[in-house]
Amino acid sequence: MSVHGKNAVVMINTTDISEFCNSVGTKRAADSHDTTTFGKKSKTYQGGLLDGTVSIEGFYESGTTGPKTVLEGALGTTVDFVYRPEGTGSGKPEQSGDAVITSYEETTPVADMITFKAELQLSDDFATTTQPTTP
Repeated sequence: MSVHGKNAVVMINTTDISEFCNSVGTKRAADSHDTTTFGKKSKTYQGGLLDGTVSIEGFYESGTTGPKTVLEGALGTTVDFVYRPEGTGSGKPEQSGDAVITSYEETTPVADMITFKAELQLSDDFATTTQPTTP
């Protein structure tokens, strides 16, 4: 079943910035190491370390819970990152872990809204779980 993205939740250090966001992209990757030896006709590989990045985009806000303060204010630091693609609720998926905010960008067009874009580098293990049942 397809799921609409309108309910997505994005949190940085427990601050919910979802109301300012209109796009979140997560990318997971893994190293692969060439283990080909003499006499082979095809290459062989061994899996390696996992890696990943996150892109967040949306509308500028400079208040205490807005992206300017929460993201730009933490630029270059490691934060707790939580992403709930289907929103908050018992049994719904959640991705969480540490991430370093590596960039923060603002765009100010003359005839439109100010927007932001931030890039995060995942650090250490990144858990994909389901949200717990709430009593």
